[in-house]
Amino acid sequence: MKPKNVDEYIQKHLQWENELMLLRSIINETELEENIKWGAPTYTVNNKNVVGIGAFKAYAGLWFFNGALLKDEAKMLINAQEGKTVAMRQWRFNTIDEIRPKLVKSYIEEAIENQKEGREVSIAKKQKNIISDELSVMLKNDAALKNSFDVFTKAKQNEFHEYINEAKRKATKQNRLQKIIPMIKSGEGLYDRYKK
Repeated sequence: MKPKNVDEYIQKHLQWENELMLLRSIINETELEENIKWGAPTYTVNNKNVVGIGAFKAYAGLWFFNGALLKDEAKMLINAQEGKTVAMRQWRFNTIDEIRPKLVKSYIEEAIENQKEGREVSIAKKQKNIISDELSVMLKNDAALKNSFDVFTKAKQNEFHEYINEAKRKATKQNRLQKIIPMIKSGEGLYDRYKK
């Protein structure tokens, strides 16, 4: 179950409680507004995402939504999904001692200014059509499903195909297929609930 607020999120990640609390206190010294999006603390200015905090198995961290625009003079940021992620950058902390509040705040303030100035990383649109064999077979064998699928834009259709293709194991592909069938039938795009 997704947390309703940041306190709940931190309580679900007690292993990183001190790091998360410190990062939160640094962010809360700025003008950013605190929210929960995608089940994690996300901070916005003028309703635009700027930075988030998160806890993972091996680290706690910040992610900057347009981190590729940051100067990163201290060389703290990484692209967590090289080749996939264009704009977002992470800053990982393995211990609370690695968190340098003044430096963290300077990065956050730069990110806020970038957002206020409307600076964003432009992401090239994918031109190719992606086809998942598993989804194609399902669409071929279920006319009602195909009719529902055909209502979606090409971009949304590609999202469904890509979601299936990204899975490496056949069992995972089948699980994902079973997850998206009701979404397709109800006219819900794969990422619609996150875009609200």
